[in-house]
Amino acid sequence: MSKLSKLYELRRLSQEFGMEWTEKQERQLEAEEEHLIKNEVLPVVSKNIEPALAQVERELVLVVDYIPGSPLKVSLSRKRNIADVLPDAVEIKPDPEVQHKTYGSRNVGKGDIAPKTRLRVIMPNGQVITHAKAKDTFIEAILTIGIERVRSLGLKFCKIPIISNTRDKKYGRAQHDVGNGWMILTHSSTADKKKMLDKIAKVLNIKLRVEII
Repeated sequence: MSKLSKLYELRRLSQEFGMEWTEKQERQLEAEEEHLIKNEVLPVVSKNIEPALAQVERELVLVVDYIPGSPLKVSLSRKRNIADVLPDAVEIKPDPEVQHKTYGSRNVGKGDIAPKTRLRVIMPNGQVITHAKAKDTFIEAILTIGIERVRSLGLKFCKIPIISNTRDKKYGRAQHDVGNGWMILTHSSTADKKKMLDKIAKVLNIKLRVEII
C-alpha cells in the first residue's frame, strides 16, 4: 500500500470513528497528491497532450475538474494568470532535467585527504544546530529557515537547484527527501555549504552565524 493510500485510509477511519483529522495530516495528504500528479500525471500530459496543443497559437489556461467516479471535465480560460481563475491554485511544475557532461575514465592520484569538518549554525534566536555530519547540519538549517523561503532564492550547485522537486540522474543520491515533494542537495564540501548558508542569510536578511569546526 502506497503512502497516499495509507493516508486516504487513515482519513476514512478518522471520519468513520469521529477521530481528529489534523491540519498536519491534511497537508501530508495534499503533498502526496501533488507528488503523484507531478510524477505520474504530468509526464503523460507532456507526452500525449502537449503535442496536440502545439496547434493552438494563443495562450490559455486549461482547468481539469476531477471528481472520483465521474468523467473528467476540462474548462478553458483566456486569463493567463491562473490566480485570476483559481485563487487557491497550486502550480505543480517539476524542475527541468539537468544535462551533465560526461567524461571518460580518468586516473586520479590519491593525494592528500582533507580532514573531515563539521558545521555549526547559530540561529538569530540563539538556537545552535550542529551534527556529526555537515550535510545534516545543512539540511536542518535550511528547514529551520524555511524550505519555501530558500527555494524562492533559486540557488543552484552543479547546475542543480539546492531545493528541488526532481531527482537528478547523476547526483540523486545526494538529494535528501525532506517531505512535501522537496529534496535538499548536499553534494558539496563543508566550505561550500557554509558559503551557501551565508548567502541565504544575506539575501533573506537573517542574522545567522555559520562556523566550520
